[in-house]
Amino acid sequence: MQYESVDKIQKTLEKDVFHYAKDSKKAAGRALGTIVEIITFYLLKTWEHNNNISIELRLPEYGNSDITHNVEYSLHPVLDEINVSVPISNNSITSNIIFKELQKIEFNTNRFTKTSNVLLSKSNILRNACIIGNTSNSNLLASFEETSDLFFKIRIYEQNIKPFAIFECKRVGVEEGMKKGPQTIEKAKQGAYVARAISSLQKVRNEKGELKGIIYKSDNTYSTDDYSALLEKIIKSKDKELLRKFILTIGVVSNHGNWFTSKNPNKELKVLAQSYDWLIFLTDRGLSEFIETFIQKPRKKYKIIKDTFSNSYSAGKKKNEFTKVQMNFEADAILLEYFQNNLSQIEQWFNIISPDNTQIVKLKEQLTELKNKPWKRIL
Repeated sequence: MQYESVDKIQKTLEKDVFHYAKDSKKAAGRALGTIVEIITFYLLKTWEHNNNISIELRLPEYGNSDITHNVEYSLHPVLDEINVSVPISNNSITSNIIFKELQKIEFNTNRFTKTSNVLLSKSNILRNACIIGNTSNSNLLASFEETSDLFFKIRIYEQNIKPFAIFECKRVGVEEGMKKGPQTIEKAKQGAYVARAISSLQKVRNEKGELKGIIYKSDNTYSTDDYSALLEKIIKSKDKELLRKFILTIGVVSNHGNWFTSKNPNKELKVLAQSYDWLIFLTDRGLSEFIETFIQKPRKKYKIIKDTFSNSYSAGKKKNEFTKVQMNFEADAILLEYFQNNLSQIEQWFNIISPDNTQIVKLKEQLTELKNKPWKRIL
């Protein structure tokens, strides 16, 4: 497919979609940032992590729980799962309705504090990673499994509050005619700080610049090694002491002049690459292909996604329905089908910045291995 640069696409969005905005360039840039988040979300779902995903949870720093940080996506161990069926109607599907269905099948809802979240609104807007209840150390979530003529089949799953991985998306715009945005390095440093602060696996450099890792156990003893070797050891381990507070950190960045490319990184990318366990780069080709397929030149079956995007970002918008948290129900099904049918192509949208000399399939394997750990015993 012939593709345009992201800068050219942003200018098109400025003119065609955000012409009403006081700062149309910034509005278009924010929309592109949302698209990066959406691509990341559906990639994780297609990698079969739907029941592990939480969105925008506040996570404590390792060893310093007074300080917490919001992260875009966190992947959590699943402690329990069950299905319920809810009759299709014109009403919203609320936490309260789902709890009533759970009580009918004698699921113990008493230990959860019910939320006021709505899984599906009357206007057909889905809440992704919808938390319907919580305890002090877990969240109860709901998502759609399938739909028949009469019922929604809904998956209910309990996640431990401690994640085994996090994903953060970074994209920063620049002013016209400038080489750098004034906040790019500051945002990179913010992301780097979070990546280095929340996991029990910590990074240390020696005088030669070699990266070492250290991880403490509950008795205050520790293991240390070259960072990459220790990271690999932890991911493959069944040792409760190594896994219980370990979090794999992944950053997703996209280009907009100031990030340069994965082969020509500037200071911002170098800061992020040395801080996250994985730094993956969403190429112009990938972002452009998504926008051309669904927003600029959609086929008839994808027009609902263009309409959903327009409804969220037009001057007279009523509510967002094209974000990582809220998505039009029909658009969600189409996006998921597209990602499932084109996964190998979509994985090629990404370049790996760090670790060196590796491929995205390795990240997928590591996440699957962490997902399948015996977390009930570990935690």
